[in-house]
Amino acid sequence: IDRYRKTTYYVSQGQAIRRLVALYTPTEDVIAENDRHCETHDRDFNTTQEQDCLQRGYIELAKALPWFHDKLASLDHEELEHMLRQLKRGADSARGDDTATLKELVASWLNNEFRPIPLISAGDKHHRGFVSDICGKLLCPAEWSWEDPVIRAGIRDRTTAFIVSENSWPLFMYQNCEADANNLEHGLMKSKLLVMGFKAIFTSPSSANEVDGEGEGANIIENNQRAQRQSDQTKVKTCIRFALLSITSWRTVDGDFDYQMFWNNIVDFFEDVPGPAARTRISELLEWWTRKVFGTNHRQDLMSDIISQMSVSALAAQRLAMEGAAFDSDS
Repeated sequence: IDRYRKTTYYVSQGQAIRRLVALYTPTEDVIAENDRHCETHDRDFNTTQEQDCLQRGYIELAKALPWFHDKLASLDHEELEHMLRQLKRGADSARGDDTATLKELVASWLNNEFRPIPLISAGDKHHRGFVSDICGKLLCPAEWSWEDPVIRAGIRDRTTAFIVSENSWPLFMYQNCEADANNLEHGLMKSKLLVMGFKAIFTSPSSANEVDGEGEGANIIENNQRAQRQSDQTKVKTCIRFALLSITSWRTVDGDFDYQMFWNNIVDFFEDVPGPAARTRISELLEWWTRKVFGTNHRQDLMSDIISQMSVSALAAQRLAMEGAAFDSDS
């Protein structure tokens, strides 16, 4: 029974890994990199970008599963292998659930937004991808115009002049699906489709329909880290692309497109910034995401003099006055 409970617990906890830590990287790799980092951090070793990424992944893993770091040191080899297998089981299960959810929801969103003829089937992906004008436009690299028939034909025919790879930002990642060739950062990561995907996975599918305003929930920029985690958004962007494609099974490489590298490019956009100005823009972007997902409030404007005039305070004062009046009448 104890082993069964542990298995169930590890599987449930593992669901956070693909959502909050890394979509592809095996947990064993981030553990190994953390061990290497601990052994060499006092010495003057230069680390690679991949090693830095793995180390950040371990930090995120420790945040997502606070018990994990201490647990590692207390398990023997067999127990550790069992734990990692069950975590992976939960992680892969969560990724499968999320991609299945988005497969249906993205079709519904595109049908409502663009009214394609014929409508995109929620259960069949074979008519998505570049054969679909709508999906093709959203998947089109930002540096090209899908409206150009030469480009559109070149992409569909997979010619060497129009190779679609992870080295391009797809238009579905841009606000209003429009990219400025002279300022490719403008509007990037602000797509309505991305926000809907994030809310469908991390809040609820029904909440995904409420993305036009700034939301109705509390502003948690200061005290909730979920919307601030770049990895959450990176996972959504990767899954949205998969939902737009015609492929029916999850894979790391699809033709010329490497999803692992695509994931890395998005993480680098948030974390490998060239300087303080870019870091400020990233902070503003994350705050934008927080407002879009969780909304804003004005609690900081509720001063004591304002609260004293509101009905809860007013009622308390009235009840106190009535008690005083009753006491005076009894006397």
